[in-house]
Amino acid sequence: MGSLKIYISSETEKKFRMLAMKLYGYGKGSLSVAAEKALSEWIAKVSEALEVVGPLEDPVEAIYGMLKHVKKSGVELQHEARRIRAGKTR
Repeated sequence: MGSLKIYISSETEKKFRMLAMKLYGYGKGSLSVAAEKALSEWIAKVSEALEVVGPLEDPVEAIYGMLKHVKKSGVELQHEARRIRAGKTR
């Protein structure tokens, strides 16, 4: 049996523990069962997606040209993003 050491946010860990124990009980092994099921489901979804799309050889190439319709420069977009973020914090 293999093991993984992963780091997740405290909030995610808290929610995962609570739901895993509610679903699989408060005994030993409930977190392992829930984690194995979650990872198996993720593996199945990603494997299926990669079969359809195929692996990305170059992520930059995959998004190349997606913003060609935007008529602003990169600097203008950065300034606009900063204004948007500043407006949301008020």
